[in-house]
Amino acid sequence: MPVITLTTEWQGYDYFNGVLKGKLATLCPGATIIDNATSIPPFNIQHTAFVVRNTFRHYPEGSVHIICVNSEYHDDQPHLIVKSQGHYFISADNGIFYLILNTEPESIALLEKPASPVLCDELDIFAKAASTIINGGDISDAGKTIPKLHEKVPLRATIEDSAITGSIIFIDSYGNAISNITRDLFNRIIANKKFYITIRSNKNMIYHISESYKSEPISDLISLFNSLDLLEIGINGINAAELMSLKIGDAVRVALQDVKSKPGSLF
Repeated sequence: MPVITLTTEWQGYDYFNGVLKGKLATLCPGATIIDNATSIPPFNIQHTAFVVRNTFRHYPEGSVHIICVNSEYHDDQPHLIVKSQGHYFISADNGIFYLILNTEPESIALLEKPASPVLCDELDIFAKAASTIINGGDISDAGKTIPKLHEKVPLRATIEDSAITGSIIFIDSYGNAISNITRDLFNRIIANKKFYITIRSNKNMIYHISESYKSEPISDLISLFNSLDLLEIGINGINAAELMSLKIGDAVRVALQDVKSKPGSLF
């Protein structure tokens, strides 16, 4: 059964949800339409790319992923359908495709220009492109093929003087801060040496990697590698982002250090 996923900045009560789902149900009978993520922070393509990048592979090959975040048409931000890794992605060419894939796709097609700058026109075009693929067409049937995408480079952790400097790239529903520091990078630079981790400032220090939140006392500031193998900072039982006023882009630093003190509870 073909699958279409929706990743949008719309709230559940927005009528746009019904408009797009109704169009897809009409044009793609028999397709399964899934809300991959809703209520994405408006216009935040970094957040959107993180979500889609870490979810699309869990859907069957041939799935079509419609992304309605900062997706309005502009002459310098046209609508595209992109094929990569056996999946299809439909959105505006605002840099999000490269953030999701981090590579050049197999093929790209330019979708038709909306008749007017109205959201329903945009959704008509997205639904029509999805139906082309779901009903057995090729990406070239959906629009004119083009050679390149608008490139936007993802934020990467940097290495300097035996230290890693990264940043928060996502804050989850529990207020845990996910960084762009990978387990592989951590192991290559830090290995089995003593270290400390700071987030935002030297007042917030962590001296070890935990196995899980439940392995530490309530209210302790902790770090661990999550299911994505990314360094995550949180507080057991408490929303760390709210308590510490964390936000996307805040610095996370891992450095070698002789440990002379132990971190304690925040309370």
